[in-house]
Amino acid sequence: MFLPFADSESGNFVELGEIGTTPWILLGFLVFTLLAIDLYRHRHAHEPSFREALLESTFWVACGLGFSLYVLASFGDVAFGEYLSGYLIEKALSVDNVFVWSMLFTSMAIPLKYQHRVLFYGIFGALVMRAIFIFLGAELLERFEILLLVFGAFLIYTGLKVIRHRADEGETSSRRGMSLLERFVPVSDEFDGQKFFTVKNGQRVATPLLAALVVVEVTDVIFAVDSVPAILAVSQDRFLVFSSNAFAILGLRAMYFLLAGAKERFHYLNHGLGAILVFVGAKMIAAWQGYHLNVWLSLSIITVLLVAAIVFSEVKNRRLEQEAVPTPPSDAPPG
Repeated sequence: MFLPFADSESGNFVELGEIGTTPWILLGFLVFTLLAIDLYRHRHAHEPSFREALLESTFWVACGLGFSLYVLASFGDVAFGEYLSGYLIEKALSVDNVFVWSMLFTSMAIPLKYQHRVLFYGIFGALVMRAIFIFLGAELLERFEILLLVFGAFLIYTGLKVIRHRADEGETSSRRGMSLLERFVPVSDEFDGQKFFTVKNGQRVATPLLAALVVVEVTDVIFAVDSVPAILAVSQDRFLVFSSNAFAILGLRAMYFLLAGAKERFHYLNHGLGAILVFVGAKMIAAWQGYHLNVWLSLSIITVLLVAAIVFSEVKNRRLEQEAVPTPPSDAPPG
C-alpha cells in the first residue's frame, strides 16, 4: 500500500513509499497497552475529580502529540501535517460528542461513578467501528473518485446542520438505543454495581449500564458518519487516518469528565465545528476537481476556526457575567 501524501509545496499527491507491518504493530501495541492501563486504573468505581480529569486529559493529548513525532520521523513533514490535521478534526468534533453523552447519562440517570466503565467499553467499540469505516471509506475513494464529490457535499450539508444543532439530539439517540436493546434482552431499571447484566426474579436481564453502553455506541456510529469523511478529506492513508482517530478517541473519557458540565460556556462551538465540516467538505470537492490545498494551510484554517469559536465563546461569557452583576441605583447615597 502506498502513502498518498500531498506534496508540501504544490499540494499534489505523491507516493512516498510502501508501509510495512511494523508501524501497524507498534500502533496496535500502544493502543491496547494504553487501554489496559486505563482499565486497571479505573477498576474500582469512583467519581473522578476535576484534577484527575485534567491530568488524564493532558496525558492523552501528550500521547497523541507524541505519536505525531513518530510519524514525523518515519514518514516526513507532510505526513506529520496530515496526522495533526486528522487529530485536530477528530478532537474538535469529539467535543460535541462529549456533550451528547452528558445529556444521555443525565436522561438515563447513570451515576457518575459508573460512567467511566460505560465509556471505556463504548470507546473500545468505537475504535473497532472507526477502523471499519476508515478502511471501507478509503477503499471506496480509491475505486470511485466521484465519491470525493459525494462525501464533500455530505460534509457541507452536515456542517450546516451542526450549526443549527438540534437540542433533542441526546434524547433521540437515547430512544433509538433503548429500542434496539429491548428487542434482544429485558432491561432492568436497577443497578448492580458496575455489571452490565444481573439476575432479577430468576431471569437474566440487562442493567441500565448496558442500555447506556448501547446508546453510546449508537451515537458514536452517528458521529463517525460525520467525522470519518472529514478526516478522509485531509488524508486518505489508512494508517494516518486511523492512528489520528485512535489517539483522539482514547482521550474522550477524560475529556468527558473535564468538559461535560461546561456546555453552556461554549456558545459558538457548533458554529466552529460546522464551519470546519463545511471547509473540509469544500476541500474534498476541490480535490475531486484536481485542486489540492496545501496541508499546512489546511491545518492552519482548521486551527483558526476552532480557536475563534473558543475565543468568541469566552468573550460572550465575560459579557454575560458583567451583565449579571447588579448595578447600584443612581440615587444611592455615596459611600
